[in-house]
Amino acid sequence: MRVNVGEGGRRCRIYLITPPHFDPEALRDPLAAVLDAGDVAALQLRLKGVDDDALRRAIDLLRPVAQSRGVAFILNDRPDLARECGCDGAHVGAEDMEAAAARRVLGPDLTLGVSCYASRDRAMRAGEAGADYVAFGAFFPTSTKEAKARASIDLLEWWSELMVLPVVAIGGITAENCAPLVRAGADFLAVIGAVWQHPEGPAEGLRALERAILRALEEG
Repeated sequence: MRVNVGEGGRRCRIYLITPPHFDPEALRDPLAAVLDAGDVAALQLRLKGVDDDALRRAIDLLRPVAQSRGVAFILNDRPDLARECGCDGAHVGAEDMEAAAARRVLGPDLTLGVSCYASRDRAMRAGEAGADYVAFGAFFPTSTKEAKARASIDLLEWWSELMVLPVVAIGGITAENCAPLVRAGADFLAVIGAVWQHPEGPAEGLRALERAILRALEEG
C-alpha cells in the first residue's frame, strides 16, 4: 500500500502522526475513532525511547487499525522493522539512515519517506535515491520536538511547481494556519497536536483540518 495523493491529480490529504507519548493498547480505540472520522492518507508510528520488543508490540496493536481502513502504516526511523513487521513503509530523518540505504532495506515495494527540513539539495537527493515522498518543515513553531530547521512557503511552492514527487508539510500545523501550505501545493499535512490535543477531541480535530483544507482549495 503506497501513500497516495489521491485520484484526480494533486490534492491535500492528512498524514497523521501518533502522539508524542502514549500507551499503544490505550491508543487503539481512539485511533480507530479518528480514522473513521475522515480521510487520513497515512499513519506514522513515532515511538521513541523503547526497545524493539515494545516497538513490535505497538506495531502489532496499531497496524491492523490503520491497514483495515485503507490507511498506510508508516514506521518512523526503522526500515528494518517496517519490513519485518508488515508495515507499509518507513520514514527516515537525517540522523536515522540515508535514503539510499533505507530503500535497500525496504526493497522496491514499500513506501519510503524522507525528512528534508529546509534543504532543497537533500530533497532532490532523496528523490534520486528512491524516496516516495519528501517532507519539509517545520513551517510553524511546535512543541512536539525541537525543529532542525524552519521551512518557508517559498520552498513548498518551488517543489510543488517543479517536482512530481509528493511533498509533506510538517511542523505546528493547525486548522487555523494550514491554508497557505495547502495553496502552496502541499500534498499532505503531517499533524499531531492539531488532532490529538484538539479541545473537542481528536475526531473533531481531524474534521476541523479537513474543513480548513477544503476551504483553502476552494479559495485557490
